[in-house]
Amino acid sequence: MKQEIKIGIDPDVTKSGVAFKNGKLIELSNLSFFQLFDYLSFYEKEEIKPTIYIECGFLNGSNWHINRKQSNAISAKIGERVGANFEVAKKIIEMCEFLGLTYLKVKPIKSKVDSIYLKKITG
Repeated sequence: MKQEIKIGIDPDVTKSGVAFKNGKLIELSNLSFFQLFDYLSFYEKEEIKPTIYIECGFLNGSNWHINRKQSNAISAKIGERVGANFEVAKKIIEMCEFLGLTYLKVKPIKSKVDSIYLKKITG
C-alpha cells in the first residue's frame, strides 16, 4: 500500500506556513514564495505526487475587517494585508497548476489554531 503525501499551505506574503505529512511523519516549516516553489518543484517529476491543500481565505463569504474602535487607516491597512495574502494563495494555485500537482482549495476555519492546539495534534 503506497503512502499518501499531503502538504498543507497557509499562504502569507512574507513566509507561508507549510505542513508536510507522509504517514505518521509530520514536518512544519515557514517558506518564502520562492522557497515554496523549490519545495514543490521537487515533486514535479516524482512518481508519488502529494495532494496540496491550500487555505483560501477568499472562499469565505465576506472579508470585513472593520473595527469601529480603530481608524479607517488601520482598517484599510488590515484589508490591504488580507488582500495580499489572498493573492499569494491564488499564485500558489497557479504554481501547482504549472507544476502539474493536484491541489484542493480549503475554506479556512473560523478561528486560528494556537500553538498549544498545534502541539497537541502534531505531538
